[in-house]
Amino acid sequence: MKRWKKWTAMSLAAASLTIPAVGHAEDLKAYSQDRGQALQVEQIGRYDSGSGIGEGGTEIVAYDSKTKRAFSVNGAARALDILDLNGLKEGNEEIPLLKRVPLESFGVSASDVTSVAIHPEGEYIAVAVPSEAKTDPGHVVLLDTDGNRLASVEVGALPDMVTFTHDGTKVLVANEGEPSDDYTVNPEGSVSIIDVADGLDNLTAETAEFTDDIVDEDVRKVNPDPENSSYAENLEPEYITVDKDDRFAYVAIQESNAIAKLDLQSNRFTTVKSLVFKDFSQEGMELDPSNKDDGIQIDNWPVLGMYMPDGMTAFESGGKTYIITANEGDAQDWEGFSEEVRAADLAAEDAFALNADLYEGYTQEQLDQLVQNGLFEDEQLGRLKTSIAAPKNADGKYEAVYGYGGRSFSIWDADSLQQVYDSGADFEKITAEAIPEYFNTTNDEDKLDNRSDDKGPEPETVITGEVDGKTYAFIGLERTGGIMAYDVTNPASPAFSTYFTSRNFQGDEAPVDGGSGDVAPEGLTYIPAADSPTGQTLLLAAHEVSGTIAAYALGEKPAEQPEPVPEEETAPPAAEPNEPEPEEPAEEEDAPVNEEEMPQEQDESEREAEKAEEPAATGTDNTTTEPASDEEASAETAASAKSDTDDEKGQPLPNTSTNAFNWMLGGAALAAAGVIFFGINKMRKRT
Repeated sequence: MKRWKKWTAMSLAAASLTIPAVGHAEDLKAYSQDRGQALQVEQIGRYDSGSGIGEGGTEIVAYDSKTKRAFSVNGAARALDILDLNGLKEGNEEIPLLKRVPLESFGVSASDVTSVAIHPEGEYIAVAVPSEAKTDPGHVVLLDTDGNRLASVEVGALPDMVTFTHDGTKVLVANEGEPSDDYTVNPEGSVSIIDVADGLDNLTAETAEFTDDIVDEDVRKVNPDPENSSYAENLEPEYITVDKDDRFAYVAIQESNAIAKLDLQSNRFTTVKSLVFKDFSQEGMELDPSNKDDGIQIDNWPVLGMYMPDGMTAFESGGKTYIITANEGDAQDWEGFSEEVRAADLAAEDAFALNADLYEGYTQEQLDQLVQNGLFEDEQLGRLKTSIAAPKNADGKYEAVYGYGGRSFSIWDADSLQQVYDSGADFEKITAEAIPEYFNTTNDEDKLDNRSDDKGPEPETVITGEVDGKTYAFIGLERTGGIMAYDVTNPASPAFSTYFTSRNFQGDEAPVDGGSGDVAPEGLTYIPAADSPTGQTLLLAAHEVSGTIAAYALGEKPAEQPEPVPEEETAPPAAEPNEPEPEEPAEEEDAPVNEEEMPQEQDESEREAEKAEEPAATGTDNTTTEPASDEEASAETAASAKSDTDDEKGQPLPNTSTNAFNWMLGGAALAAAGVIFFGINKMRKRT
C-alpha cells in the first residue's frame, strides 16, 4: 500500500502562517495547495468559557446582528453564555462574557442545554433542553437577548437541535429520541414544529412523526430486534436545515444513514431517503483504516462507508437548492446494545464472504487474494470498526466490510436527494500533508494515526457563506481539529481552498490541555460583513473539548474610511502679524532635491505595498449564487483549479494571503523606499 509523503519540519514551517492568539501560545496555521485558491483567514478574537478540558464549555453558538452578541451553549456549566463581540472592532481579542444564564432559570425540568438559535429578526432566542430523564419529553425555552425567560414549549424526547425558518414564523426541533443506556426504553424520534407567527402566548408544538410507508426499504434499522420494530423507533433526527423559501426542511438521520424531507406546509414528512454507501475501492476514495500500520497509509480498500452525516446546511446555486453534509459517522453503542465490532473479530468467526459485485475497484479474484494476504490483520482492515447490523446474504454472511462515516463532505440535490459531489479522500490527504506528525489524531491527545481505525478526522459540522464574491463551505473536523474551506460556487465541482486551525500540537502523545489552543470544532456560525461588528466577514467556531470560541476574519479587509475633517480646519492657519516668515535653510537652496524623482520612488513603493495587499483568489446557510450559466461556472472553476506555481504533484503551498502578512510586506516595502530616499538625499547634499 502506498504511503503519502510527509513534509519535513522546514517545509511545514514554511507552509504554516502564525498569528498571535489571545493571550495564549496557540497560533493560527493555514494550508493551501494553490495560492490562487487560498482564502485569507485571520484569528481576531477568542472566548474562553473557563471549563475543564473535555467538559463541553462551548458547543453551539448563535449570533445577534442587532446587539452584536453571541449566545453559546455551555454544557459544562449547564447554562447559556451571552458574549459581547463589540470589542472586536477596537481590536480587543478577548471576547468577554456578559452573562451566564443557568439552566435553573429556564423554569422547566431539564438536564442539559443542547442547542441555541436566534430569531431571524433578532427578537428572541430559542434554546433546546432535554428532560432530566432523556427518554422523557423535553422543552424549547424562548428567551430575550438578555437571557430572560419569555415562554417554553414541551417537545419530543431529547431535543438535540433547534432552528428557525427564515421568515421567523416557525421553530423546528430535532427530537433525537435516543434509547436509555440499558436499552429498556426507546422513544420515537420526531421533529416538533412550533408556530410563533402570532406571538409567544399559549404556544404548543405540532409533531411530525415517521411512518413506515415513506421510508426507503434500505434505510437502516439498528436495535436488538430490528425485524419487530418500527422505523419511528429507529430513526433519530440529528440536525435540521431549511431551504430559503421555507418550503421544505431537511433532517439528518445520522445513525440510519439517511435524510428525511419535511413539508413545511403540511408539517409532514414526505420521504426518508437512504444515502447508501461510499465505495472506498474507487480511485479518489481512499482511506487509512488502521492505527497499527506504522503511520500514514492512505489507499483503496474493500470498505463501504456509511455517510452518516451530523451537521448539514442548505444553499442555493443557479436557482436550485443543494444540501451539504458533514459525513461524521456514528454507531448505536449502549450498555444494553451495541452494533460496534472490529472487522478482525467478525473474520475470526468466519462471518465474511466478500462479494466483488459490491465494489467497483476489485474483481472476485483480487478480493480473494487480499483475504489470503492477511486483509483482516491489524495492520490492514482488522482494526477497523464495523457493524453487526450490516446487510447479510442468504447464508448469513457479510458480503462487504462496512465502516462508519464518509471522512468527507458531500453535496446533494435537494429535490432528488441524489449525490452531486463528494470530497473523497481529500481530508485525509490534506491533513497528511499539512500536519503529518498528527495525522488522524484524536481530540484528547496529540497522537499520530490514533483515529484511523474509527472514523478518521470526523467532519462534524458545516456551514456556507459568501466571501469576496464566492460561496464557501466550511467544514469542522472534530477529531483532528481545524476547518476545511472549499469554494462551492459551482456545486458540481468544488475546489479546495484552505485548511486552517488554531489547535496547538505539543508533542507526540502529549495530552490536550490549556495550552492546546482551540480543539474539536462542534458548531460554526457565519457572520456576513454587513452584520459583523468589524465590517468584515467572520466565522465563529465553538470548540467543545477546549471550551473556547475562535473568531476568524475571512477575506479582504474593508477599506478604512478617513474621519471627515470640518471645513474650517482644512485651511492653513493665518500667520501672526509680527511673526516672521520662516527662512529656508541655505543648503536646501544650494542643492534642491529632484522633485520628480521623490514622487516616483514613493509611487513605486506604494505600488509594491498595494501589490502585497492584493487578496488571493477566494464565496450562508442558504447562500444564493447565480452563475451566468452552468458552462461558464464550470469553466471558471476548472480554470482556477490550478495555479502556475503548482508542480506536477500538486505540492501544497503556504497561504501567504492573510491581512497580517500583507501589512508586514507593505510596511517592509515602505521602509525600504524610505531608506533609499534618505540615501539619495544625503548623497545630493554632499555634492
